[in-house]
Amino acid sequence: MSVHRTLVVTARVLRQLRTDHRTIALMLLVPVVLMGLLAWIYNGTPVFDHIGPALLGVFPFVVMFIVTSVATLRERTSGTLERLMTTPMAKTDLMIGYALAFGLMAVLQAVVASAFAIYVCGLDLAGPVWVLVVVAVADAVLGTALGLLASGFARTEFQAVQFMPAFVLPQFLLCGLLVARDQLPQVLQPFSDALPLSYAVDAMNEVAAAADPLGQVGPDLVVIAAWIVASLLLGSLTLRRRTA
Repeated sequence: MSVHRTLVVTARVLRQLRTDHRTIALMLLVPVVLMGLLAWIYNGTPVFDHIGPALLGVFPFVVMFIVTSVATLRERTSGTLERLMTTPMAKTDLMIGYALAFGLMAVLQAVVASAFAIYVCGLDLAGPVWVLVVVAVADAVLGTALGLLASGFARTEFQAVQFMPAFVLPQFLLCGLLVARDQLPQVLQPFSDALPLSYAVDAMNEVAAAADPLGQVGPDLVVIAAWIVASLLLGSLTLRRRTA
């Protein structure tokens, strides 16, 4: 792996994103609009404060998964990835370069969505705002890493979108957002414990409920970080030059 080559890939992807205004709008505005609709629907009730923090982790995760998987696949089908891989650039340089570029967008997305939820929608938190932002960023980067991984198994952009039910919906159902994880059927609890979005939702709920959540959030962030690293490593192994 070369730091210089990785940063070259990162800069190239960021230049492309800068000219793709629709993708930028999708990444930055969709979580904001969804949080705004949620706050509007539950205006005057405690429901928004109860589920808002968890969804603040879920929405960026889903959006970054879709954008990253489709954008990376587009690079392969257009032949750009094949041209890059004819150079001395390693697969890890490409994968980490893409991850850094989309990770920077994930940071921006998480900051914008968190600021909107707290200062515009009035989301009430017991814990520090900065911890919420850190967890939201980790969730968005997790979506980026899983999107990069999923793109290696898809042959078309339509297939990349179809991977969302396989990668995202089971996690959404088992993460504790709909039913508390300890109340899930016993056979499903091991699956819930193994999925990264469960720890993202747990961390968000800790920030919402505890004035000093660092002790509880720390282990959750370690699990999320481990999933990010594992997804990027596996993604680099499955990276192909061109989709047949």
